[in-house]
Amino acid sequence: MMPVPSPGPDLQSRHRRVALTVLGMVVGMIGMAYAAVPLYQAFCRATGFGGVPQIATTESATRGQKVMTIHFDANIASDLPWTFEPEQDSIRLRTGETATVFYKVKNRSSRTTVGLATYNVAPERSGMFFNKIACFCFSEQTLGPGETMDMPVVFYIDPAVETDEIMKTQDSITLSYTFYAAKTPVASTKGKPAL
Repeated sequence: MMPVPSPGPDLQSRHRRVALTVLGMVVGMIGMAYAAVPLYQAFCRATGFGGVPQIATTESATRGQKVMTIHFDANIASDLPWTFEPEQDSIRLRTGETATVFYKVKNRSSRTTVGLATYNVAPERSGMFFNKIACFCFSEQTLGPGETMDMPVVFYIDPAVETDEIMKTQDSITLSYTFYAAKTPVASTKGKPAL
C-alpha cells in the first residue's frame, strides 16, 4: 500500500481561505439576525410602515383643508394592574392643526408599578402622516400605589395625507396604545413621567 501524499502548501492555503470565508459568512449571518429587529423598528419609525406614527419636533408649518376624525383606543396587558382610557373617544381635526389629548391611567395595586406603552395607528398607511410631538409612550411611566395620572399626547396629521392616492379618501384614523409591565426594576426608575 502506498502512502497518501500530504497536501501541498497551495491546497492548504485554499482550504484555510474556504474555512475563513465560511466562518465569516456564519458570523455575518448571526450579526444580521441580531440586527434585524432594531433595523426593522428603525425602518417603521422612519417610514410609518406598519402603522408606526412619525415623531416630530415642531408643529406643522402648513394647514390643510381636510377635517378628519381621530379615534382613541386604550389597552392594558393582563400582567399590569392599571386602568387606562382616553378622556374622549374621538376628536375632529383639520390636517396640519396640532391637537393635545389626554389619557387617564390609574394604578389599582398597592405597590409601585412601571409600564411602557406601545402604539400604532390604523389604517397602517396613516402612520406616515401621523406626527407625534410629545407622548407618554416615549418613556416608561411609574405609578405609586393607587396613583392616577393624566398623560398628554400632542400630535398633528400632515396635510400631505390629502394628496396620497390611498389616504385621500380616508376620513378617520385610530390611534391605539397598549401598556405592558416594564422589565425595569421599580427601584431604578424615576418618579415622574417624561414627555
